[in-house]
Amino acid sequence: MSTIEVIVAIVCAVIASTGFWTFIQSLKKSKSAETRMLMGLAHDRIMYLSMHYIKRGYITKEEYEDLITYLYEPYLELGGNGSARHIIEDQVDKLPVTSHEEWKTRKNVTK
Repeated sequence: MSTIEVIVAIVCAVIASTGFWTFIQSLKKSKSAETRMLMGLAHDRIMYLSMHYIKRGYITKEEYEDLITYLYEPYLELGGNGSARHIIEDQVDKLPVTSHEEWKTRKNVTK
């Protein structure tokens, strides 16, 4: 029996063992829990920030870019949708984009 045959036999034995597949399944479950936790945290933060901006009546360019780039897009890539998608697309995307100073000036002019 050659060295290659021995290596192939060992690799096949490891892959065929139940311990190997149990280990692989435990990794999948762990990742799934981590993914769900990240999605839950992202969803909570998206909702919280979105409600803050909606209540305030405007969003700055920097706030919008951060919300979309660092929370919303990764959330969608992980498979998230639903209420976070609705609040972004139906409300946040329609907010005026301005700076804090411009908003204060505009509010004072209209009074």
